[in-house]
Amino acid sequence: MAAYKGKLQLAANEPAVIEVLQEGQYNNSDFIIPAKKDVKLMYAWLMEFVALVENPKIRELLESIFKDKEMEIKFKSHPGAIEIHHNWTGGLLQHVLEVLEYCKTSWETFPGLNKDLLIAGALLHDIGKLEEIEVTSRIKGTKKGQLAGHLVLSAIFVSKKCDEIEMDDEIKNKLLHMIVSHHGKSEYGSPKEPMFPEALVVYYSDELSSKVAEMLGFVESAKSETEDDFMYHPRNKKNILLR
Repeated sequence: MAAYKGKLQLAANEPAVIEVLQEGQYNNSDFIIPAKKDVKLMYAWLMEFVALVENPKIRELLESIFKDKEMEIKFKSHPGAIEIHHNWTGGLLQHVLEVLEYCKTSWETFPGLNKDLLIAGALLHDIGKLEEIEVTSRIKGTKKGQLAGHLVLSAIFVSKKCDEIEMDDEIKNKLLHMIVSHHGKSEYGSPKEPMFPEALVVYYSDELSSKVAEMLGFVESAKSETEDDFMYHPRNKKNILLR
């Protein structure tokens, strides 16, 4: 590895030799975008939302998950996606908190919404991403993640946790529905579309967090590549205003 014009480049000319390193022989931070916010503060913020839950069984469920030290370590470091949005250290945690904030705005605007369901849905909707993707020298999908996907993995994980604490079936089924419907439409990967208000809020909160992060990331990257006012976004198939 050598520097050229201020950027690292691979060199395969003699006497340089390319050596494949094994896990533990390199720092993930050399390859993965670092956290954009303080992960300790973000996790403390997450736990403040858990403390707002009034339903004792829902709070027990969330505390059994997020007070676990191993879960805390994973959540503080895990990216939110392979690419497109929140693909950095702590990206999953940041994304979940953004979804929580949008949900908070919704229950403050519409008092008829069930706050406890919204908090649980926001916290748990993407928890299967801890199994779906992994970090080595890059962010990549696991075999389990490729075969099942995070909606399925999230539902399986939450279902097991609900059974462990003997969660009421009605609440359990609502939580599972919020998870499997949070992509909104079947063409986006949801086996079910949102069928009650709280599920709808989680879907749109997730969508807003991911779409805003995607566009902001595109604008930031594009500004370093062009002085033009617009750049075409292949994924969204339209020009994006950069300035």
